[in-house]
Amino acid sequence: MNLAKISVKRPVTIFMAVLVVILLGVVSLTNLSVDLLPDINIPVAVVSTRYPNVGPEEVEKLVTKPIEQSIETTPNIKNVRSMNSEGSSVVIAEFNSGTNMDFATLNMREKVDMAKRLLPKGSEEPMVLKIDPNAQAVMMISITGGKNLSQLQSFVENNIQPEIERVAGVASAKVSGGLQNEITVSLNQEKLEGYKLSIDYISDILMAENLNLPGGKVNKGSQDLLVRTMGEFKSIQDIEEIPIPLKTGGVVLLKDIAIVQLGNKEQNLVAIDNGKNCISINIEKQSDSNTVQVSKKVKKQIESLQKKYSDTKIKVLFDQADYINDSIKNVENTAILGGILAVLILFVFLRNIKSTLIIGTAIPISIIATFVLLYFANITLNLMTLGGLALGVGMLVDNAIVVLENIYRFIQEGHTRKEAAVKGASEVGASVIASTLTTIAVFLPIAFTSGITGELFKDLALTVVFSLVASLVVALTFIPMLASILLNENKIIHEKDNILDKGKKIKIKGIFYRVESRYRKILDWSLSNRKKTIFVGVVIFIVSMISLTKVGAEFFPESDQGMFTINVQLPDGAGINDTRDIVNRIEKRSEKIKEIDTFFVNIGEGGMSSNGGNEKNSAQVIVKLKPLKERELGVKEIMDKLRNESKDIAGAKISFKNSGGMSVSGSAPISIQIKGENLDTLKEVSNKFKNTIESVAGTREVESSLGDGKPELRIKLNRKIAAQYGLTASQISSQIHGTISGKTATTYKYKDEDINVVVKGDEIYKQSVTNLKNIMLQCPTGVNIPLNLVADVEIKRGPTAINRDAQVRVVSVTSQILGRDLKSVAEDVEKKLQKVKMPSGYTYKIGGENEDMEEAFIDLSKALVAAIILVYMVLAGQFESLLNPFVIMFSVPLALAGGALGLFFTERSLCVPAFIGVIILAGIVVNNAIVLIDYINIRRKRGEDRRQAILAAGPIRLRPILMTASTTILGLVPMAFGIGDGAEIQAPMATVVIGGLLFATILTLIYIPVLYTIFEDLKNKITRREKHLIV
Repeated sequence: MNLAKISVKRPVTIFMAVLVVILLGVVSLTNLSVDLLPDINIPVAVVSTRYPNVGPEEVEKLVTKPIEQSIETTPNIKNVRSMNSEGSSVVIAEFNSGTNMDFATLNMREKVDMAKRLLPKGSEEPMVLKIDPNAQAVMMISITGGKNLSQLQSFVENNIQPEIERVAGVASAKVSGGLQNEITVSLNQEKLEGYKLSIDYISDILMAENLNLPGGKVNKGSQDLLVRTMGEFKSIQDIEEIPIPLKTGGVVLLKDIAIVQLGNKEQNLVAIDNGKNCISINIEKQSDSNTVQVSKKVKKQIESLQKKYSDTKIKVLFDQADYINDSIKNVENTAILGGILAVLILFVFLRNIKSTLIIGTAIPISIIATFVLLYFANITLNLMTLGGLALGVGMLVDNAIVVLENIYRFIQEGHTRKEAAVKGASEVGASVIASTLTTIAVFLPIAFTSGITGELFKDLALTVVFSLVASLVVALTFIPMLASILLNENKIIHEKDNILDKGKKIKIKGIFYRVESRYRKILDWSLSNRKKTIFVGVVIFIVSMISLTKVGAEFFPESDQGMFTINVQLPDGAGINDTRDIVNRIEKRSEKIKEIDTFFVNIGEGGMSSNGGNEKNSAQVIVKLKPLKERELGVKEIMDKLRNESKDIAGAKISFKNSGGMSVSGSAPISIQIKGENLDTLKEVSNKFKNTIESVAGTREVESSLGDGKPELRIKLNRKIAAQYGLTASQISSQIHGTISGKTATTYKYKDEDINVVVKGDEIYKQSVTNLKNIMLQCPTGVNIPLNLVADVEIKRGPTAINRDAQVRVVSVTSQILGRDLKSVAEDVEKKLQKVKMPSGYTYKIGGENEDMEEAFIDLSKALVAAIILVYMVLAGQFESLLNPFVIMFSVPLALAGGALGLFFTERSLCVPAFIGVIILAGIVVNNAIVLIDYINIRRKRGEDRRQAILAAGPIRLRPILMTASTTILGLVPMAFGIGDGAEIQAPMATVVIGGLLFATILTLIYIPVLYTIFEDLKNKITRREKHLIV
């Protein structure tokens, strides 16, 4: 079927088909969801279990180990890790890539259910959760007002939080930072001992009294009346008047032995917005909801709430949709600018408005058709899909250029425009299809690459494939049809005769013909001096590969999202006020930096310590910057500036992290995992590693996950003496816990809010170790004895956290990097660590972003090999030859040389996006060679000898080759500059493609014809030798 012939004969049909595509494209575009990145499936699930007031070692032994052993047999499981801290066990199960996590999570729940019977009494129900990166925090807001923190917390929980959670697409709105009410029953220790009462006994009575219970039914005539016993507390006075039965007979009122009052829970979390205490709400979206749409709806709800509660200030601290919108807009502008530059270069070459418009229509039509395919493929508009359009915008006209240029040639040979449209499009149809298929072939391995690389770049690859398919159809149908209607035959025929006007200024077209003449001479010399030509090419390739070793390597370039975090870690045992003092000093220093907009602090449970625990001695500061266009410095420069301003603040470890980093493991750039069982030995080895890593140039903020340990009071029971008094370890522990921390007896309805009623012992026992030793324990016999009679109390340091990997204890030593690339730092670290002597039975592994990078590079190397093989197979089918495709494939090393030089001169590192650029080059650089070799073969079939055909085909194909290369390069120039939100990820990819295509285009015009003759001579020589042997 001749598409060009049908299109030229039926122009109205083609016009209508294009209008249908445009209509569908507009409808599809309006229905496409907008997000920052593609949906990413992370094959990880978590089992979280609380075991309150129990140390990390006990949590590890009693909770974590049974769960680890139960889930390790789950199908498709890759590895099991765990984190054990005070009162908390978190077991992380990593599954093989591509695992259906819904089924995997279901299987895990079954395994955990079987392990429940092995868990200790007092541990809470294990929670099995699937890690869903799509159900992420999309917005954080702060709330301040004229109320105290207790009133504000209650107000937010009752009025703000429910309204936000009702917004469609919101999964949860987590409130933190306030004070929670509670009723405290503070017992008088002397009276407690005098009446021989215990905290447990009083707690049980309060729980038993605070009940409304049904009593059945009573008949009254024809009615059935429900019987209810009303015992719930209605006031604090009700609690005070509770009678406590004495074991010796009689009763005593609670108020006679205790003070009952409304108070607040101990504050474990402080939220601070620009120096003021506030309530914060962290808003998470549902996994299948769109971030931008959810953000719009939440903001609308916030506006309504602000009007309703005018005395309360609701401020949006962070909104991911802002960065998404800015990034998407920036990529859109990049694509539009690239398209404009591509059309302008067309006009420079063609010097004809009609021809430029004919080719220029390929861009919008192809893009609109792509939106239709994206919609039906259920792909969102994100940085990657729009990056794919920006990447392909220059390539969308390549096919149209080749087709129209050939139509031009046929008109100049005397054919009518309709004949020329059909013959011109038909002649190059096979080579255009082949060149498109070679480009598509390199994107298919990218789409099927495993891990985060495949997840991220799959959408980009499919977008380019969709757009190229659309551009191919446009080039073979719409372009011939338009050419048959719009081209001026007479003007084109006489064009060559009027290129130079004597006595007038030389026109641009005259320059092109002079370039063709100069190229013909260079090509003629190269064919006559093949060895010298090849030698120069080899030297250039070697030099470029040497330059590649100088550029360094990293996983992903960090992006400037206008936000970074500061982690503050004080020595274990420090309190909230100590932590706040350090944070205040950092905030004071930050006031000198004009680019900082918001300084939001979470102290306590919101702060993540280096060991993974949430403690009062840690804080996390979220620093939000002004928009990129309103500041002179980038996020890295601002971080370094604040780091230098804060380096003299003593008493805490202060580390900085850019929010725009990307890591599969979520770890630091350098992370060393040390495995072994003895904590003391692990600490010793980790300290050696820490000192070693600190000596490597480019490392900073080197930390060990084990830390110095937390001071703790250890109570060692004398079981024989305790048994004489009828006391068990559990009974003693319960009574100590009740005296020091209190015991939640029941709840009390206060202003429509259920608050805890907590029974506490005398505060004096918390004030010193001596007082702790004198805590009175009630024995089953009714006798009260001091704690020091049955136990010894000593001060020791215990681990704040114990991490495990593959059921073995592990310590992580992490490091950030500065001033050097990741690969070179990792290599130097590895060399130095090899000199460290490891104890028997202890091993280490270098992980972190470096491991992510190495795995990604291995996957991409496989994709590159697959892409090259696929391209060769497509070419072999196109040329029905094994030799011609082999010659054409030499364009690839020429492109690799150009890509390496591109990174070298722009001082960019080899990273995942740059590697993607290398793979893309393998598909697009061969297109020029395809067009050239195909036309050489056509001329040879017409009877021309090889040299004559090469010297004729080269100059004739020079202009379309330069045009297609120029449009692709200029289309990528805006992306390569990497300016604007979200541009950092795609800039290295564009740099590699531009460098490779520019370099390969120039060299292809010389080296491919030379290699064509060399390999054909070699083939003929082998053939003659075989014939001679046969004879």
